[in-house]
Amino acid sequence: MPINVVLLGFGTVGESVYRTIASHQDGLRKILGTEIVVKGVLVKDARKPRNIASDVLVTTDFKKLLELPKIDAAIEAIVGVEPAYTYGVKFLNAGIPVITANKEMAAHKGEKLRREADANGTEFHFEAAVAGGIPIIAVLNQLLHANRVSKIEGILNGTSNFILSTMRGEGISFDEALKRAQRNGYAEADPSNDILGKDSFYKLMIISELVFGKQPEWKKVECTGINELSIKDFEEASAGGQRIKLVASIGKDEDGNITAAVEPQSLNETHPLYHVEGVDNGIVVHTDLLGRLFLQGPGAGGLPTASAILEDLTQHFQKNPNPKPFREASKVRAIH
Repeated sequence: MPINVVLLGFGTVGESVYRTIASHQDGLRKILGTEIVVKGVLVKDARKPRNIASDVLVTTDFKKLLELPKIDAAIEAIVGVEPAYTYGVKFLNAGIPVITANKEMAAHKGEKLRREADANGTEFHFEAAVAGGIPIIAVLNQLLHANRVSKIEGILNGTSNFILSTMRGEGISFDEALKRAQRNGYAEADPSNDILGKDSFYKLMIISELVFGKQPEWKKVECTGINELSIKDFEEASAGGQRIKLVASIGKDEDGNITAAVEPQSLNETHPLYHVEGVDNGIVVHTDLLGRLFLQGPGAGGLPTASAILEDLTQHFQKNPNPKPFREASKVRAIH
């Protein structure tokens, strides 16, 4: 029997998932023992031409997706908390697992959705909502069996990292670098969440809940973006042998309080994040047993996110205990 899925949203991420399922069907079939079939797609405007197979239901009515027979998973790629949260709850209530790339929804409602999934004997997956092509959720889940994580530092937004790398490397202004990011498909027409640090903040809150069991008070988290940086800032940093990166960090202080921040930092070449360039994300995990673990991989664009979504999907339905990994792009290494 095939694994039947529906896609909620057909923007950059939703379309990338649809295309990747088609292009990687042979490999997915070897891993899962069956094929993945997209049965329905939820869109905002059904009149807009899209290259979707004629036997796939394309609809603006969410209820029609729920009415489809034998749906095995829902892949959610909508922006914002609502209506994504309501849709997710409906599928979970029907016992259907939900896989999301929506970091804002996962930050606001992740704990509620996990409880909803547990109550209905299914699962809520959110690997794709945090670090693009880096399997940080899977790694943290594995680490937390034995290790105590004291601190996490990361470049969690590929768009901002591309802008900063371009400004420094080519000596161009923020506005010019942003326009290039938009032309390359790394930044949306409204890039506010990326350049103001909000996207990194949401991802940091998801990590906090996973690692520390709760989130800090949002209003107490310093969140500063990159939109005020100038060429002079980069010249001064370079003169000191440093590079400016938008760093999201979270940890516990001596009193056990969670402290977090998202802000531009000048890093020297001894810091692992110094070398993370372009659209890549990078994450440093500080543990008591393993020491520092560094992960790096692509963090912007539809394909890295589609990779993470399909990783969640294959793991959920995996029958082979030793599967070949679907994701090949990310790099993981321990730092001693």
